[in-house]
Amino acid sequence: MIRVYQRETGKNVKRAAALALTLTLAACQGTEFAAEKHQQPVSKSLSSKMQSRDMELRSPIMVRLFKQESELEIWKQTQSGQYALLETYEICKWSGKLGPKFKEGDRQAPEGFYEVTPGLMNPLSSYYLAFNLGFPNKFDRAHDRTGSNLMVHGACSSSGCYAMTDEQIADIYSLGRDSFLGGQRKFQVQAFPFRMTPQNMAKHANSEHYEFWRMLKRGYDNFEVTRRPPSIEVCEKEYVFNAKADTSGAKFNARGACPAYTVPEHIAVAVAEKQARDAREIAEIRIAMEVSRRRKKKIAALFGGTSTTDVAKAEAPNATPENVETAKVLALATVEPFPESQKASESERAFSYFTSLFSRSRVTDGKKVVAEVRNPYPNAPAPRVKPQL
Repeated sequence: MIRVYQRETGKNVKRAAALALTLTLAACQGTEFAAEKHQQPVSKSLSSKMQSRDMELRSPIMVRLFKQESELEIWKQTQSGQYALLETYEICKWSGKLGPKFKEGDRQAPEGFYEVTPGLMNPLSSYYLAFNLGFPNKFDRAHDRTGSNLMVHGACSSSGCYAMTDEQIADIYSLGRDSFLGGQRKFQVQAFPFRMTPQNMAKHANSEHYEFWRMLKRGYDNFEVTRRPPSIEVCEKEYVFNAKADTSGAKFNARGACPAYTVPEHIAVAVAEKQARDAREIAEIRIAMEVSRRRKKKIAALFGGTSTTDVAKAEAPNATPENVETAKVLALATVEPFPESQKASESERAFSYFTSLFSRSRVTDGKKVVAEVRNPYPNAPAPRVKPQL
């Protein structure tokens, strides 16, 4: 009996070895042996695009998600080291509304900066294929936000995730898999409420999430000026980008004070210049929007039976310190195009106009307050720059 047992065991070992060899060959030779869905090569159209854009099959990738536009972008590293846009996909479905995810069960798709490792790839997903965003990240945990299994997946069905078609996720999954095979240890996913343009920022300036979105825009701008995914750290419950601690071994504590750190000078300067340009454009757009809104209300008052006095009273609840500060910033934004001799009068006129919008009484011909210079990003950590030798 012992001999029979040994003989049968030997046969089983041989069978297992043969099966393992068959599976190995199937994995290596793909379509010829009916490869699994997670082993599919990228589509021929994507392969052609990579060749035409100087990209290698296994070079690193980065993903950007935009809720409002319902778009997912795949960026891929070129031979130059910078990233270029490879493909834009229409998101089939995403859950919730514009704004971050706060808690488990709110059916809200996350916004922020996430990193996907090989362990977060799911070839056995019931939604065809998927990868986990890694929510909550350090920033989310610092704000006590909860949630789990937040994915980018197929099947076009979402309850807190970003859902693609099966065909789309097959390509996206393959690009991530190949980047890992090429040596990338993790790829970055940037999830935004919308494209962070001055037009969109001005449009959503009154949102309760505006300060959060301005912080996301700093990361967006870092990528826009460098075309490289920014390094991500969290301290003082804020994202910081491309920051390197000055002291070796110093750690970034998501809930604690930021360590002394520096940002490469060329990045800090380029980002600051872009943000200054955008801030002025945002202010100009908001002025134009406010002028248009006021004009429409006056027309409505003339033809719709509402008096201009009622309109003014309806605006009175908006008289908050925040609105007044906004008026000051907007007033400053109007004076740049004018000669130095006209700046004071134009500033006074702009401030008078916006003060009239947020107060119960019209501004009289009495003494006017000239707008003070204010930092349009008061909550942003000041970049600490170390010149590069």
